[in-house]
Amino acid sequence: MFVIGIVKHALLITGFVFIMMLLIEYINVQTHGQWQQAFLKNRFKQYLLAAFLGVVPGCLGAFSVVSLYSHRVLSFGALVAAMIATSGDAAYVMLSLFPLKTLLLNVILFAIALLAGYLVDVLYKKQDALLVAVKHNYEIHEKEICHCFTSSNVLPQLKNMSFPRALLITFSLLFLFALLAEVIGPQSWNWVKVTLLISALFSLFVVLTVPDHFLEEHLWEHVLKKHLLNIFLWTFGALLVIHLLEHYLDLNDWIQTNLFTILILAVLVGIIPESGPHLVFVTLFAAGSIPFSILLASSIVQDGHGTLPLLAVSKKGFVYLKIINVAVGFLIGALGLLIGF
Repeated sequence: MFVIGIVKHALLITGFVFIMMLLIEYINVQTHGQWQQAFLKNRFKQYLLAAFLGVVPGCLGAFSVVSLYSHRVLSFGALVAAMIATSGDAAYVMLSLFPLKTLLLNVILFAIALLAGYLVDVLYKKQDALLVAVKHNYEIHEKEICHCFTSSNVLPQLKNMSFPRALLITFSLLFLFALLAEVIGPQSWNWVKVTLLISALFSLFVVLTVPDHFLEEHLWEHVLKKHLLNIFLWTFGALLVIHLLEHYLDLNDWIQTNLFTILILAVLVGIIPESGPHLVFVTLFAAGSIPFSILLASSIVQDGHGTLPLLAVSKKGFVYLKIINVAVGFLIGALGLLIGF
């Protein structure tokens, strides 16, 4: 039955997303704030930092940029650069479906982000008006230090195992078993399967060894409860809808004759501060139904959850940011369609 195949595909993508989110959380806490300071001394370094934080999968990089912007450390142009570069949680899904093309997409997004950030700061000089009501003590994430591997603590933590740790260990083991038993993932051993295996083993190591605070605050509260079910449902829904459309309609033929309509839809959907709707266009691209230019336009406009904190900081800034993103995304996407990219 086709639904079983779709569920397996969605579970594979969701499992990979969990592993990558875990990796990013682990690195982010271990290196929090130590490597960013060297980039904040001049405007071009600001664009580099913001664009880099944007292309890092997930929402943490974008949240960091909003925090730095709210403290007037980064310019509005740097904020624009970050939000053009970011694809939010959808980046994890794209890495699982088409990793090499995702890397190409990120390189292009990075370049566009740098140019857009620079032009925004050159052309828009009255940026202080966007932060008139913002206090300097606004903060999204408190700095913290995590001693994430202390060998003497591992056994006591496992003997007094919390429910979140037990569930995460079970999840990691089930994913490993399903991968090795060829229930999910490639049926033969290739670089994709080896990468999945190494990543899954690393995730198991992390959930076995990290302290309870890191596990419950970052992996349980942030990754599992806030994101994972949502990503699975959106991925499953997108795969199911596209399968049904392809089965009952000549979807590819309709799309090929209405590419500009699809481009407009992709850009408008990107305004929503949520990665889920973007997965429809990710899935269409993975199936070969839409060209790269529409995926690029959608990625430029959509920011995942990255702009949600910006709504709390500056609603006017949010509106201006989205107007710029829509304009850049549509222009780039339309140019790509015209040249057949």
